[in-house]
Amino acid sequence: MAAAAASGRRAKAPRGAAGRRRPRPAVPNAQGRPRAAAGRPADEEVSSDSETESLSLGRRRREAAAAEEEVEETPQEKKLRLAKQYLEELRQLEEERAEEEEEETQPADLIGDRLKEDVLEQKGRLQRLVAKDVQPPDPASIRVLRGHQLPVTCLVISPDDKFIFSASKDGSLIKWEVDSGKRLCVVPGGKKGTEERHMGHASHILCMAISSDGKYLATGDRNKLIMIWDTATCKRLHIFTGHRDAVSGLSFRKGTHQLYSASHDRCVKVWNVAENAYVETLFGHQDVITGLDSLSRECCVTAGGRDGTVRLWKIPEETQLVFSGHQGSIDCIQLINEEHMVSGADDGSLALWGLTKKKPLALARQAHGMQDAQGLEQPYWISAVAALRNSDLLATGSHSASVKLWKCGEGFRKLEHLWDIPLVGFVNSLKFSSSGDFLVAGIGQEHRLGRWWRIKEAKNSICIIPLKQRTTASGPESPGSS
Repeated sequence: MAAAAASGRRAKAPRGAAGRRRPRPAVPNAQGRPRAAAGRPADEEVSSDSETESLSLGRRRREAAAAEEEVEETPQEKKLRLAKQYLEELRQLEEERAEEEEEETQPADLIGDRLKEDVLEQKGRLQRLVAKDVQPPDPASIRVLRGHQLPVTCLVISPDDKFIFSASKDGSLIKWEVDSGKRLCVVPGGKKGTEERHMGHASHILCMAISSDGKYLATGDRNKLIMIWDTATCKRLHIFTGHRDAVSGLSFRKGTHQLYSASHDRCVKVWNVAENAYVETLFGHQDVITGLDSLSRECCVTAGGRDGTVRLWKIPEETQLVFSGHQGSIDCIQLINEEHMVSGADDGSLALWGLTKKKPLALARQAHGMQDAQGLEQPYWISAVAALRNSDLLATGSHSASVKLWKCGEGFRKLEHLWDIPLVGFVNSLKFSSSGDFLVAGIGQEHRLGRWWRIKEAKNSICIIPLKQRTTASGPESPGSS
């Protein structure tokens, strides 16, 4: 450096990110026009590379200016702005609902009630008391939709309650319109080994799930495959492979496109459907997993068949909580809210669980009664359970010629039988609509997981059961406690 200074030369800065020379800004002359750079004619053509550089420089300046504007909003101001926006959306929603129902309730009260519900729902303690107002359905009002050749194994209802998707042991997938009962789309099943050429499944479909925005449908089959579908067009978008045995449970995390899958290979896998990506695998069950469910938290619950356990999987921590209380194989499970769930087993028992207790909060033994099978008295298996989210209303299915409705006591510590809905056949799937206006049952001549019995008089179909409410206003919401 001293030698350079002595010779009158300026020392060169090291080349690199910090040592690049900045372009000199053009200095305007007396006429206000930018002066041409020294050594370059004023009318010299500028290459496309130079134009690209100047454009990118301008774009960076605009982005920097936009970033400075964003910085001007403090975190507190942003929270306040988002809160006001959320309250305005709630106010509009509740006013529209009040107009439809012609209620003379102040919007402010509606917003306050809605905010209380949101807080309770996030804490997993919301329990809308609707079961006491449900009237026994008229058997003549039950609609039967037929389209599958073999037993219906699973079904889902779209978030807007307008469509039903059902699947069967014949590998077929059908989209139904709820109001008309019409088949809008049918994807037939194919022969084994033709999945690449054939659009649909080539083996028994055992489970399905729909994303909370209604965009994606996922189906899982005995051939270890998970297929992702566009719900609007019924076009197959992707096939996930990785399970080593039948895929028996699927659920989308609420508000996301994260998909959880469970299999007879005893593991749970996590997928990102939007990016067609596999995420991770979780192990723990000692027997085949028969069912899976999730809500908005980054966790899921599973039924472990003959290992006799229900498990809560905390995905980020890669940990699990183990619950036990059934004596037989646990065949079905569903979350009621973020803190409570219901499960059914082939010992005939129905169990209510709180996620903070390892034993059931309530247990109904022989929930569907006893049967005489080949000279032996044994309970009717519980083959399907359903819960109206964040409420006290449950439904269970078996092959006892009826679907049963149940009421959860306060704090989910009691199970009270309400009504029987006559349905002949194996009830392999049950789902409540989001509004609670109807219940859908998937019926088959056989159990979804096997062929232990066959009920010949049953029809392979889906049944839409209307649920009428009494005209009296429903009771206040009660926070459940575990």
